[in-house]
Amino acid sequence: MKIPFEPIIFGTAINIHLVLEYLAFFVGFQYYIRLRSASNDQISGTNRLSIILGAVVGALLGSRIMGFLENPIIELNTQNLIALIDVKTIMGGLFGGLLGVEGAKFIIGEKQSSGDLFTFPIILGIMIGRLGCFLSGIKEFTYGVETKFFMGMDLGDGLYRHPISLYEIIFLILLFIFLTKITFYTKNEIGLQFKIFMISYFGFRFFIEFLKPNIFYVLGLSSIQWLCVTCWLYYFPTLKKLILKKTITTIKNQ
Repeated sequence: MKIPFEPIIFGTAINIHLVLEYLAFFVGFQYYIRLRSASNDQISGTNRLSIILGAVVGALLGSRIMGFLENPIIELNTQNLIALIDVKTIMGGLFGGLLGVEGAKFIIGEKQSSGDLFTFPIILGIMIGRLGCFLSGIKEFTYGVETKFFMGMDLGDGLYRHPISLYEIIFLILLFIFLTKITFYTKNEIGLQFKIFMISYFGFRFFIEFLKPNIFYVLGLSSIQWLCVTCWLYYFPTLKKLILKKTITTIKNQ
């Protein structure tokens, strides 16, 4: 199979990334509905709908803003301005969605943590979307720098590069399995599952960014990496608690 992969249907080249992106939203939402119907969700249907709306608005704004900040130094012309409309990143979408949810909960007065039901659907959706990124090759800015690593692949420009999207899919599969294995622990605290997902995923993305050919840096870090740092600071109380609990457990077992 040649990458970028562009299947021809009825004489028309199909944008496989766009198809899988829409599929990711559809499958992820259906998975969420299934999980909610099987759970004892303590948030009312009306409030849950408001939370989803807040997530969508926040994700839309966050993905566009961070997409722009990946390369804010551009020539202001009509072509670039039009291109900016379609620029987006899942990292901005996740963090923007988080802020959107918190904003919606503040407005409606909802105090209950709401993220756990979204965790596995989000992971599944990202995996499907990243498959689209991989198949799009260098047409999507999810490829890595040149490498001699055994997993290096020609993604469409004749150079062997790190297949960042594949690395991410592998990581998400492992994270999915890990989170299912520790449900006995996360179920004791509402919202903890989602927090662990965010801390883990943003941590992975911080380090994987070093393998991307970024062109805009602030103090040696890309815009995405600064967003990862912001996420860690946001969840610092949770991260501190997890580290302390791990340390105490280790000492007790010695």
